[in-house]
Amino acid sequence: MVSVVYHPDYLTYCFGPEHPFSPVRLEMLWTLLEALGCTPTPIRPPEATRKEVLRVHAEDYVARVEAASRGESMPDAEAFGLDTPDVPVFPDMDRAARILVGGTLHGARLIADGRATTVLQLGGGFHHAHPARASGFCVYNDLSIAIRALTDAGLRVAYIDIDVHHGDGVQAIHYREDTVLTISLHETGQYLFPGTGFIDEIGEGRGQGFSLNVPLQPFTDDESYLEVFERVVPHALVMFRPDVLVVQCGADAHFQDPLADLLLSTRAYEQLFRRLKALADEHTGGRALFTLGGGYDFDATVRVWALLYLVLQDRPLPERLPLGWRIEWEQRLERPLSPTLHDTARPLTLSPERRRQIAQQNLHTARRLMDTLAYYWY
Repeated sequence: MVSVVYHPDYLTYCFGPEHPFSPVRLEMLWTLLEALGCTPTPIRPPEATRKEVLRVHAEDYVARVEAASRGESMPDAEAFGLDTPDVPVFPDMDRAARILVGGTLHGARLIADGRATTVLQLGGGFHHAHPARASGFCVYNDLSIAIRALTDAGLRVAYIDIDVHHGDGVQAIHYREDTVLTISLHETGQYLFPGTGFIDEIGEGRGQGFSLNVPLQPFTDDESYLEVFERVVPHALVMFRPDVLVVQCGADAHFQDPLADLLLSTRAYEQLFRRLKALADEHTGGRALFTLGGGYDFDATVRVWALLYLVLQDRPLPERLPLGWRIEWEQRLERPLSPTLHDTARPLTLSPERRRQIAQQNLHTARRLMDTLAYYWY
């Protein structure tokens, strides 16, 4: 049985009704699980303490977040990534962020202490936050704080990030470490925020060879994505020999997402989640911590995360979504929703030649990355 971590106060992490990173996604997900008759009995985590946040973040940055949360004027806020369009300040932001950090951290401790094997944190995934600045809707980096707790417990951590945006904050925090392997599959930074995540970003010092990036071409489809995943991730895990996986499950590589250009379907996400679960069984005895992440089309994101929950819990997948749930949310959102768990709409159709070109470019990237990895590991 997969342990589920969730707190109703996760919904307080809210940048405002017009901001794309909306707590409505979590509310929709929870009510969908209820409507499907598979509501989890969640573990309610404690909020992370200031000391725990400081295991990753700088004192002067945390002090700025606290001051902003109290409504104090800060002339240098933007230097710390705060009070920007991506990370607008809101009351009690520090506490809202620490609650979500606490969930991911608690999940890590359950695994480290042997109280759980696989944990799903129904929130978190703030992979853009850096030690001294907020970025990309992320205030505190819950993932790295959890990873730090796992490495403090003597565990080797493989971090796998399938969000469409490069996990730059997690990479930067662990860039000189050899007990953390970071693997990020994302749309290339040539075209997409945060403009990083190229194959030459491989780590420094002791961490050289322990940062792996797979920058994918815009309009990458299911077949190409899954091919590249298989070329890179299983082999990297064989070489690294992790004790635990930490997986950021952003849903924004879906073809409906408005902030990016990959073309994954829910079928591909189902395969990814099943594969990640199998890789955890194969390499870590099932020890894995899964979090959520990005995802900005409500319809697609909630269905992807429902798939994550159902796959991890070994539950059957319903074909259709509960009618009452769909009607309620269509009225609230004032837009139609998919009637089925898997996509009914189709992604953008490319010509066969363009699909081949994209697949060849992605395969070339994967081969170059694995050649680089072999150089440092053999």
